[in-house]
Amino acid sequence: MKLSNRSMAPPRVEMLPLIDIVFLLLVFFIYAMLSMAVHHGQHVDLPESSTAGLETAEAVGITIQTADGGLKLFVDEEPVELAQLEQLLEKKKAASKEKNPDVQIFADKSVPYQGLFQVLDRVRQAGLTSISLQAEAETTTP
Repeated sequence: MKLSNRSMAPPRVEMLPLIDIVFLLLVFFIYAMLSMAVHHGQHVDLPESSTAGLETAEAVGITIQTADGGLKLFVDEEPVELAQLEQLLEKKKAASKEKNPDVQIFADKSVPYQGLFQVLDRVRQAGLTSISLQAEAETTTP
């Protein structure tokens, strides 16, 4: 019995499945990076704003909540009293690499206006002037 000697074709690497996998990985990593928003505070119900955007710079986060008729403060998730806020911010400013680090204030919707200004005054007294109030992007309803 005679076997025919067929010449073997060299193996081919199919490019289309490879491109599909590369794009899938690209989408996965983009989505993963977008979901890593930096938030240095407690979860609060932020007010909505049509001009709100995502800030990615490293900053000191101050969270303000209402509790039992008073204010509950957190600096980078550490609970702090209003009287100690200025000293803690001065320490953070001294430990920071930047001359004037950013301060992001996450105030709950229910925080009274006077309470927000008490915190803003303490931040300014600590020598920090780059302050931003955080809000959620406004949801449009049809």
